[in-house]
Amino acid sequence: MFTTIISFIRVALYMLSKNKLRRLALKYDKAGDIANRDKVVFGIVPKWAKFVFTKVTKSTVEVIGEEKIPKDRAVVFIGNHQGNMDIPLLFGFINKPMTFVAKAELGKIPLLSDWMKLLQCTFIERKSPRKSIQAIHDAAEGVKKGYSQVIFPEGTRSKGGPHHEFKAGSFKLAFLSGAPIVPVTIDGTWRIYEGQKKIVKGNHVKLIIHDPIETAGLSKEEQAKIPAMVEQIVCKPLNESGNSNEQ
Repeated sequence: MFTTIISFIRVALYMLSKNKLRRLALKYDKAGDIANRDKVVFGIVPKWAKFVFTKVTKSTVEVIGEEKIPKDRAVVFIGNHQGNMDIPLLFGFINKPMTFVAKAELGKIPLLSDWMKLLQCTFIERKSPRKSIQAIHDAAEGVKKGYSQVIFPEGTRSKGGPHHEFKAGSFKLAFLSGAPIVPVTIDGTWRIYEGQKKIVKGNHVKLIIHDPIETAGLSKEEQAKIPAMVEQIVCKPLNESGNSNEQ
């Protein structure tokens, strides 16, 4: 528990050390200077994410297939969801500016909420079907503006156990935007915290990036096949029978 508390303090202090840049980004945002706002935000967030992995949890990361990511357009990253470290993993070790769909509660946390809003995160209230649908539409508009998105169609963390079914509704973000889906396999993040309910240092995490799947121009019948296809691609490399589901 002491190690976990110290780890959270280190992350908080790192964020506080960037307050000057946060205020600058907020100033740019208020003035409508989107280019400079994004330059500040997307310069800081990947560094923060790598700091969490390399300095706080002292984990090593192996990235496979990054060359498969389209360079000239926004994409929708769709992957399995093992733990709270999944977002820092993607932000820190994929060289492409991105944002994500987050639960509404995160938008109420002081300091963190400012960075998430500047990052163009979309907040979703999962208890409200109407607001959830609107959030997906908002996120799709963000993709059209050039902001790659991350979404976890399981809806909740597997925490080292077998993955949950990929919800078909999550894929509407890609279909509405017409952006390619880039499947990603996350293997090992659950061991950093969820495995023992405390920060465990020195883990090895693998991030596998798969071939993109085009979504523009697909028929309804073709769209209906995508969720199962992506789930199979993402989860096939996982040795789920060998994972421990200690919770």
